[in-house]
Amino acid sequence: MKKQYVLLAVFALAIQFAQAQFTLDGEFRPRTEYRHGFGNLIADDADAGFGISTRARLNAGWTTDAYKVYLSLQDVMVWGENRQILPWDQNNSFAVFEAWAEIKLAESWSTKIGRQVLSYDDQRILGGLDWAQQGRNHDAAMIKHKKGKFMLDFALAFNQDYSNPTGFVSVGTGYNTSGFFSYKTMQMLYMKQAWEKFTGSLLLLNNGFQKFDDASAPDGVNNIQTFGTHLTYKAGSFGLAGNGYLQFGDDRKTAFLLGLDATYKASEKVTLGAGIEIISGDKADTAETEAFFPLYGTNHKFNGFMDYFYVGNHANSIGLSDIHVSANFDLGNKSSLLVKALNFSGEKELASGEKSLGTEIDIVYKKAFKGYALVMGYSHMFAADGMYELKGISEDAAASGQNWAWAMLVIKPKFLNTAK
Repeated sequence: MKKQYVLLAVFALAIQFAQAQFTLDGEFRPRTEYRHGFGNLIADDADAGFGISTRARLNAGWTTDAYKVYLSLQDVMVWGENRQILPWDQNNSFAVFEAWAEIKLAESWSTKIGRQVLSYDDQRILGGLDWAQQGRNHDAAMIKHKKGKFMLDFALAFNQDYSNPTGFVSVGTGYNTSGFFSYKTMQMLYMKQAWEKFTGSLLLLNNGFQKFDDASAPDGVNNIQTFGTHLTYKAGSFGLAGNGYLQFGDDRKTAFLLGLDATYKASEKVTLGAGIEIISGDKADTAETEAFFPLYGTNHKFNGFMDYFYVGNHANSIGLSDIHVSANFDLGNKSSLLVKALNFSGEKELASGEKSLGTEIDIVYKKAFKGYALVMGYSHMFAADGMYELKGISEDAAASGQNWAWAMLVIKPKFLNTAK
């Protein structure tokens, strides 16, 4: 009888696999970094930082005609963070990065519920932040529509803090999690239409941040609205991409972000780029901020790879004017080299009247091998007078060289795919 049960179980499993697609893949990504001015100016008498971190992910997907379920588990490990024979992960970095189900409602409609990545356009406002080892995700419910070259996503989120086991019943729904623009509520509408050479999208985003009264009791939310568009045009070797966003809310006046980038494929081996981005800043004498913040984008991708602006910093500050040029070289044999120069200044003046912040040079080399890739980079910041004032360190006290170097190995094994 036991053999019969086993055979029945195997037969039922075989039917399920025949009717569904199962994928199992992963990622192993160690990265070594030398930090001597990454994210902030380093003092001359401070030692450079050096360390290695690894992201390990295991992803599983199950797809049928009616629904899809996806689960992504990850751990971010800093080499040496755990003492020998420690029976647990000391930094508690193991996490469920994604866990969602997408259910088909009609031919062009579906709903996606759970922990998921919200990534759109060039990831300026909403992105997966893949550079960060931990990445970025959202707990949300979404209605999705896609037909032809048009798509629409409408998402809702309501975040709750269960740190007090009885809080949900007796105290209400106060959300005590704060920092890095962690929101209590979110409503998002995204629409995109593509044509032959032109693509346009519209984003309407509202985020509600928990307020507390003097007794530390929940007192509603502060809302921030972010509205805007991303436009792209491509004709032959020439391409244009533009961003235009406005931001306002309960605690801020109208703020803005404007950006325009042009690319030109000069040859089969060389692509040139140039662009400008202006992000509004705050005046010191205003009660409500006028500073724009790009919220949940992949901010490492913009304004220099050394992360001096809008990467957990530069909120409600003097804003930014970023003028940049780049050249991307195809070196052949699955390798490439990116060289980029960026000049920074404040959109508003500092207290001294200074606006110039400095120039950054970024260099990134990529090489793909069979089944894995190697990526390396070097960046150097040439700080101007305004940067020292902004970061609160004198030029004499700061190190003469502000630089950052890194190397990363990326392996993404495909363990199983029943569709093959």
